[in-house]
Amino acid sequence: MNEFVEKRVRLTWHDPKPSYDVVIIGGGGHGLSTAYHLARRHGITNVAVLERGYIGSGNSGRNTTVIRANYGIPESVRFYQHSLELYQQLEEETGRWIMHAEKGLLWLIHSEAGVRGEKRRALVNTAAGAETEFLTPGEVKTLIPEIDLDGGGNEYPVMGASYHLRAATARHDRVVWALAEGAMDAGVVVHQRTAVTGIQMSGDRVTGVHTDQGFIGAGMVVSAVGGQVTTICDMVGLRMPIISHPLQAYVTNHYQQSFPHIVGSVELPFYVSQTARGEMLIGAEYERAPSYSYRSTFDLLAGCSAKAMAYLPFLTDMRILRQWAGVCDISPDASPIMGETPVDGFLVSTGWGTWGFKAIPAGGEQMAQLISSGETPDLIAPFSYDRFANDRIMADAGSAGTH
Repeated sequence: MNEFVEKRVRLTWHDPKPSYDVVIIGGGGHGLSTAYHLARRHGITNVAVLERGYIGSGNSGRNTTVIRANYGIPESVRFYQHSLELYQQLEEETGRWIMHAEKGLLWLIHSEAGVRGEKRRALVNTAAGAETEFLTPGEVKTLIPEIDLDGGGNEYPVMGASYHLRAATARHDRVVWALAEGAMDAGVVVHQRTAVTGIQMSGDRVTGVHTDQGFIGAGMVVSAVGGQVTTICDMVGLRMPIISHPLQAYVTNHYQQSFPHIVGSVELPFYVSQTARGEMLIGAEYERAPSYSYRSTFDLLAGCSAKAMAYLPFLTDMRILRQWAGVCDISPDASPIMGETPVDGFLVSTGWGTWGFKAIPAGGEQMAQLISSGETPDLIAPFSYDRFANDRIMADAGSAGTH
């Protein structure tokens, strides 16, 4: 028995009904969060979540568990700050231990331009409600004694960092289970191993989905899938401005629990944090070449490890334990796409790229509010599908993963 053993998760399974008021495609964090909030906040329970694998088997189970709000434009900061705050109360709300831990995030910079950029970020973040401050190299060293500010003598010394104080981590599978259990207890049904093969329309309106288990009628269909979203949108003749890219990460063997912060570099993309088990989690930017591949590579291990070890020399003695990859849905402006589409009865929650995990509570809450009220909430209105046609781009490649 150890701290990771918990009471059994109560998940209940039912045969599909002929139709539902709402069918959600994608049983990851965003699909389950939407279902959870529909049932718990709005009393809409005639809802089915369809997942081609098992719940959380897509990007929700292939992420790096970071929760933050230190983005580059006010609209993004406000949205992710709201999600960060929802995460802070998710354990109490669901009655489940999701291993939420506030850590603080330091983004290192190595140039004068980087200093100016991170000072600006700190001001924008704080003005929009996400507490962030700029640190000098000495202050960085005080917070992270293990750091080598000279980067092993390379040409990119640490010249400062932005410090996002309320950044946190949570265990990804526990988040998925908590939302699934809460939704199911309220009457939502989740169908695993059920792949959507087509979407049926009557005129210009969606009326149901075809699956490998049969047809299911729907009053409304929500696509909450990740890297495969263009495949789903093609089924309704909708061109979704998404390009899919692999994103890799890995963990080392256990290290003493003495690394309480999340550390990354904005200009030399990499990030390091410590898991609740003591493993050191390391990753970098997504692959530049578009792909649906879930294969991990040695190139990522070599390149990312070299950068991480230069600034955190203790990593030199660690051994790589396991490695994984996910497929990110990247939009043209690196911001999400949420809400209604030109297809009647078809909604999307996509474009989450490398930052979908941190948006799970707010994304589901806001999509549920839209479905319930028929009106787009102010918090997600800037991220609508029609912003591209209306020249209202939300350009914010606000992480090491979207450089």
